Amino acid sequence: MAPQDTLTPARTVDTVDLVALADRILAGGKVTRGEALALLGTPDGDVLGLVQAAGRLRRHWFGNSVKLNYLVNLKSGLCAEDCGYCSQRLGSEADVLTYSWLSTQEAVAVARTGMDAGARRVCLVSSGRGPSNRDIDRVSAIIDGLKEEDPDLEICACLGLLKDGQAEKLAAAGTDAYNHNLNTAESHYDDICSTHTYEDRADTVRKARQAGLSPCSGLIAGMGETPEELVDVAFALRAMDADSVPVNFLMPFEGTPLAGTHALTPLDCLRILAMVRFVNPDTEVRIAGGREDNLRSLQPLGLEVANSIFLGDYLTSEGQAGAADLQMIADAGFVPVGAEDDPAYVAPAAAPTVRRRGAGTDLAPNA
Repeated sequence: MAPQDTLTPARTVDTVDLVALADRILAGGKVTRGEALALLGTPDGDVLGLVQAAGRLRRHWFGNSVKLNYLVNLKSGLCAEDCGYCSQRLGSEADVLTYSWLSTQEAVAVARTGMDAGARRVCLVSSGRGPSNRDIDRVSAIIDGLKEEDPDLEICACLGLLKDGQAEKLAAAGTDAYNHNLNTAESHYDDICSTHTYEDRADTVRKARQAGLSPCSGLIAGMGETPEELVDVAFALRAMDADSVPVNFLMPFEGTPLAGTHALTPLDCLRILAMVRFVNPDTEVRIAGGREDNLRSLQPLGLEVANSIFLGDYLTSEGQAGAADLQMIADAGFVPVGAEDDPAYVAPAAAPTVRRRGAGTDLAPNA
């Protein structure tokens, strides 16, 4: 399916002086909705200039560091919610792993892999509408195990919609942050989910903040939203004062309602990341799910705008090899958070792959 031109605004927008806009934000100003919409309409030939301008903001607040986050899927699949983008949704026919809760020992062992590779934050995720109080206890035990391994490790929980008092229990257990994405603009939410509302999600983000947890909330691009709706959700996240904003790009799993939806080009992804950076200049912006499939060979340019990624695999899909992520970061001139002042830090280097195909072999050449 050919990419759809989803970033064409519904109305003509003015162009933006990118240098002047970056100067204004660095001086304490804010981008307007009209300017943010114009950023999404940046012509292909000017996207590198957009990345450079957004990169000025990224480097001003975050230098050349990249925060590494690691996902642990504690319970996979069999969700009763009907989010159209999700491979774990009600009625999903996607061929993904399904399993019940990992034990504390299993979860800590999985997390340790990411920690050993340099992850500063471990994200504990479970499928479902929201946790029971027993689930909160399960997760609290896992947090205890992780904090024993590394007391300085940041732990983010992502367990769905929270009931009253649950955020406080997670905070008391040592949770640092809570993730619950808005996902899309309020005006588009009914098009992607019917079993809960946009306000349900916003309420959980508020509960997390009120309990003293760092709110992590972001979006998914490529679900049929308009450019105006992308701007709306970016401004909603700014209004909620999210501390970190994961930017996901749709992974259209077969067996889900959005299967076959390939709405974004790599340049579109850069435009979206840059718009989110301009709207949230001093916020951690994370390239999240769909990075490899949507940015493809332009992943390193995404690091010029975003200052955070997930290392390794996602919830139900495999990601780029962790060693390749670390090499990409180093090749682009960045360093993982925690290694900025470490003179001994060296990114892993790959050895050449010996040719075993083509001329002189019985295997087809590479073309």
